[in-house]
Amino acid sequence: MTRFLFTTAFLLAAFTATAQTDTLQGEKLDEVIVTANKYPQKQSTTGKVISVITREQIEKNTGKTLSQLLNEQAGITINGALNNAGAVQTIYVRGASSGRALILLDGIPVNDPSMINNEFDLNLFSLDNIDRIEICKGAQSTLYGSDAIAGVINVITINRDVKKPFNLKATVSEGNLGTFKGNLQLYGKQKRFTYSVRHARLYTNGFSSAYDSTGNKKFDKDGYDGNVTNAQVIFQASEALSLKSFLMYSRYNASIDAGVFTDEKDYTIDNSTLTTGAGFTYKKNFITLNGTYQYSEVNRNYFNDSIHKTGIIFEDSKYYGKTQFVELYGSFKINTALTLLTGADYRYSYYDQHYSSISRFGPYNPKPYDSSLNQKALYASLHYSGLKSKLNVELGGRMNDHSRYGTNYTYTFNPSFAITERLRIFGSIASGFKAPTIYQLSLNRHLQAEESVNYEAGLRFDNRKLNTRIVYFNRKIDNGIDYNYITFNYFNYLKQVVNGLEVEATFKPVKQLSISGNYTWLASQETTQNRVTNKDTITYDYLLRRPRHSLNSNINWQVTNELEFSVTGKYVSSRRDVGGYQKADVLLNDYFIFGAHASFTVNEHVKFFADGQNITGTKFFDVRGYNAIPAIFSGGVTFNW
Repeated sequence: MTRFLFTTAFLLAAFTATAQTDTLQGEKLDEVIVTANKYPQKQSTTGKVISVITREQIEKNTGKTLSQLLNEQAGITINGALNNAGAVQTIYVRGASSGRALILLDGIPVNDPSMINNEFDLNLFSLDNIDRIEICKGAQSTLYGSDAIAGVINVITINRDVKKPFNLKATVSEGNLGTFKGNLQLYGKQKRFTYSVRHARLYTNGFSSAYDSTGNKKFDKDGYDGNVTNAQVIFQASEALSLKSFLMYSRYNASIDAGVFTDEKDYTIDNSTLTTGAGFTYKKNFITLNGTYQYSEVNRNYFNDSIHKTGIIFEDSKYYGKTQFVELYGSFKINTALTLLTGADYRYSYYDQHYSSISRFGPYNPKPYDSSLNQKALYASLHYSGLKSKLNVELGGRMNDHSRYGTNYTYTFNPSFAITERLRIFGSIASGFKAPTIYQLSLNRHLQAEESVNYEAGLRFDNRKLNTRIVYFNRKIDNGIDYNYITFNYFNYLKQVVNGLEVEATFKPVKQLSISGNYTWLASQETTQNRVTNKDTITYDYLLRRPRHSLNSNINWQVTNELEFSVTGKYVSSRRDVGGYQKADVLLNDYFIFGAHASFTVNEHVKFFADGQNITGTKFFDVRGYNAIPAIFSGGVTFNW
């Protein structure tokens, strides 16, 4: 209790979202966003809860990964973000389960159909290749379809604010644990062409993924080596028509361990993804049309040869997934008050699996499996802005047709009202859905979509010194997709109710000083199969690996025109994790960690920086049986021409 009070006092003293991940910026009270309604609009004209991580904020987090940066946002927990590089990254938004937050790459859904919950591996992104991030929380299935039960995270790599024909940027850093990070960017605008090519690499010797509870088993280090390349070309064919093409290729190799508390010296994963496509935007008078085609494939290979023998003597597991996405939508300015958005999309998913292993029970070589499915959808959203833009209302709906289970629908009602120039209130009633994945349908072809209803209400206050947002939300799921450990099959069974509160604030007493933070509270009830007996039903008043309380804070000080310094704090309350098969859940202790960042700008071309995470070396666990990061320090330089 003493530690909780101390950490709470520290964080509340800094208010309650990090300045480096500041979503409520005093100098940008009404910036333009694109994720809320698929077209550019000012934040004040939507009642949706949007958080923006800008390029400037990303550059102040050079020592972190995308997962670690997202893990500092209100309402988001990335389980595995603070574990060894290459660890499984599980995204929990507002307490929702894995696979219930949709990842977008430049506004287009990305996922891995070979994963059980259709997730996308965040290890395949490099923070250095990202221009900005928009996070839209709450049910967003009306515009974005399946998986957007708790929100969408839009990773934007396209930089449109380019003036010169040739720009070069390079960043190099090194740190303890044998860590190296490098990034090279070429971008520019020449007449009608805008282009960008970026390559990033992260290499580290790491530390043991599994935790040695005895302290004397000499677990080996588990390293990581990853490369990410992004490229975009935009051609302004005419004043009204622009064409684009894009590509991302990412691959990493990482050493992993056999499981909780269990070392493995020659077990590796080799994951890669290729995403490419093209699109157009036509904008003239009151009409804007957008069309996109995206092709993506993923390869995952788990290989254990195994000189070092644990329960498995040999294992070779290969997964291949392929997706295609086609979308055409348009926004139509009916009059000064009404804007209609309407569109259609088509999604195709395919995966195959090849597995073979040898254990103490003998060889196991199941028949290779492959399957596919598709979804077609029509959606529309009407946005009203009246009373001199004080009142804004969105009303929308979606019809989704799934090749396996048929048709389902979602809706959105989202009003907001500006009481004064500085104070706005907003609310939302929206439904969301998650379609069963190929793997889940392979075990139970009768599965239906998981559906939810999300309610939220909040207020936002902005002036030049203080920016705050408070949001209360409630989400209900009655037919959640869950796994039955008696029949060893998936079924529509789980019931979940989550209530939550998000508080964000940024205070700038003087121009050189920024104090900011966020606080998230979750209260939940989840009715599911008893994890101890597997025979009866039980209602848990907690969610696995998701804390009831979490706080993030930052104090940022512009010491001089050249020198900038910041210190961060992160508190995570105690939470439960699985204790093992048919064992009671175990309690993971709360923790509080510090971080720091400093940069010195020599001139417009050269900047030095240093970064520290968990600088006090606090020992903590985000996942039972696996190590979290020790003290990590790095330093480097950025060149800009």
